[in-house]
Parts: sequence; structure tokens; C-alpha cells
Amino acid sequence: MASNAASLYARISCNPEQTQALFRQALQDPNGAMASICSLGDQLGLPVTTQEVRDHLASLDDDESKRWLIKARGGL
Repeated sequence: MASNAASLYARISCNPEQTQALFRQALQDPNGAMASICSLGDQLGLPVTTQEVRDHLASLDDDESKRWLIKARGGL
């Protein structure tokens, strides 16, 4: 499923509106954003666990990902 996390991240990243909506949610409700990400994965046939999403985000080395980790650290 680790590859699902990467695939899901790529799908989310391709949709700026969705990316921003999840980022705003993560700022206010990090656990809710994680639930939304996992739910989206289920809807897209890319099931992920919260730990897989965390591990994938931690493995990325780009400014956008770092922004997610810094701003929404509590739940992500």
C-alpha cells in the first residue's frame, strides 16, 4: 500500500483546489484532514492508512510537502 500513498499524493497534487482544501482543513483539524485523505484514497481505489500517508509525506523532499508537515504537524 506504500505505493498507494505515493499514487494518492500525486493525484491530490494534480488538483490545486483539492490540495488547498485539504491544506486548509489540516490547519484547523489535522486528524480530519487525515481522515479525508484516507477516505479519498478509498474512493479512488487507492486505500491507505494514516501511517502510510505520514510515512510518505515524511519521505518527500520538496517545499510544498514540507509546508504540509510544518503547518499541519499535529495530525499529519
